[in-house]
Amino acid sequence: MFSFQLLQTDGRARLGRLCTSHGEIHTPVFMPVGTQATVKGVPPRDLVDVGASILLSNTYHLYLRPGDDLIARRGGLHHFMGWNAAILTDSGGFQVFSLSEMRAVDEDGVTFKSHLDGSMHRITPEKSIHIQHNLGADIIMCFDECPPPGDREYNEIALRRTHAWAARCRDAHARAGDAANRQALFGIVQGGAFADLREQSAQFITSLDFPGYAIGGLAVGETKDVTFRVIDQMDSLLPTHKPRYLMGVGEPTDLLRAVARGVDMFDCVLPTRLARHAAAFTRDGRINLRSKSYAEDEAPIDSDCDCYTCRHFTRAYIRHLLHVGEMLGLYLMSVHNLRFLLRLMEAARTAIAERRYTAFASAWLARYEHSPNAAI
Repeated sequence: MFSFQLLQTDGRARLGRLCTSHGEIHTPVFMPVGTQATVKGVPPRDLVDVGASILLSNTYHLYLRPGDDLIARRGGLHHFMGWNAAILTDSGGFQVFSLSEMRAVDEDGVTFKSHLDGSMHRITPEKSIHIQHNLGADIIMCFDECPPPGDREYNEIALRRTHAWAARCRDAHARAGDAANRQALFGIVQGGAFADLREQSAQFITSLDFPGYAIGGLAVGETKDVTFRVIDQMDSLLPTHKPRYLMGVGEPTDLLRAVARGVDMFDCVLPTRLARHAAAFTRDGRINLRSKSYAEDEAPIDSDCDCYTCRHFTRAYIRHLLHVGEMLGLYLMSVHNLRFLLRLMEAARTAIAERRYTAFASAWLARYEHSPNAAI
């Protein structure tokens, strides 16, 4: 049901193809985030139109509402949300550990209070896998602990748990029989900002022979230098014949630099979150469409963009919608921002196929980062 083929490399940039029971995914790929079984404000029809081939949904949130058992009774997450292409679900680990004062960790799992009503819950590696089996995603993730990247003592403790939990997730998944055949379980490499811990984690997690590997514990407040140092290290430690997933990264500049370092898959809430704050991606950096300077601007958000928004509406009109609080404005902004990132990945794949990725990325970054809007 699941396979990955590395089709070509250009330097360390990789062109690949993931095959799932819900279709093919060409990599490098950006996955829009549908936290609660929806990409905020954007229906599946339009996600297809912007070029999405795989979405990410959140185990923690769906476990709390409406409940993974209910989703299983409704035919699984694909049927429930009306999405016929691939889905990846995270393990719920990041959300649980971000609760901070509302959870307690032990060697067996995590006990936590719901952020919704304060009710008590417990997730173990086995429980996380069970929830994800109920959701029925094509790719599911091991339950891991995501510590602060700069805390050496915490990372050493958390790494032992992450490794033990990964083995338990693998065993629980294998016991599921048919579900295990339908779903690919990815392992997650942790270790914070510490090269020796990252190496130790990569060696252990890859020894469990998962069909894919994620680089976890980044994009959580560390500097860019740390982020890319870890990604550089992972390129030499992760198997070349399996997909590599950088969790929680969606800034265009970060995507291109990570692709250059051998990453295949990305996810982030950034495009729709920015849209809700009136910020739009353009080839010349971000712009804020609440600005009065766009009140009579007849140009599209980005003249280079082929999305529905840019083909039909002006900056002036979208600014008006945002100014008066019309939900159409947020929808049009979300469509544009999603298409911008997905189109960027399309261009990256073409450049790798034509063995010109370095030149492509350098030119793209030079324009984006040196424009008047780059600091916005």
